[in-house]
Amino acid sequence: MKAIIDGAIVADASDSDLISIEGNYYFPPSSIATGALSDSPTPYTCPWKGVAQYHDISVGGSTHHDAAWSYPDPYPASFDRVGRDYSGYVAFDKQQVTVAE
Repeated sequence: MKAIIDGAIVADASDSDLISIEGNYYFPPSSIATGALSDSPTPYTCPWKGVAQYHDISVGGSTHHDAAWSYPDPYPASFDRVGRDYSGYVAFDKQQVTVAE
């Protein structure tokens, strides 16, 4: 699967490396293009996953605000619900980023 914005691939991983949570694909940190993400100050805490880190995506001179998010230190209890540790995995805003084969 690939995460694409403005024609640029910002993440690329095999299906077996992705984690699906609540209808979103989470990409492993190693699959994210170097320098594509920068931390956003937008706050959010999920009641069962924990504190999220939003990310802006910069490609081709454009910045897309809050186009991705991750959980750097999710609640350990959420691993049972998800089925594995997803710390640092990155999901993308479907309105800004296309995730496709």
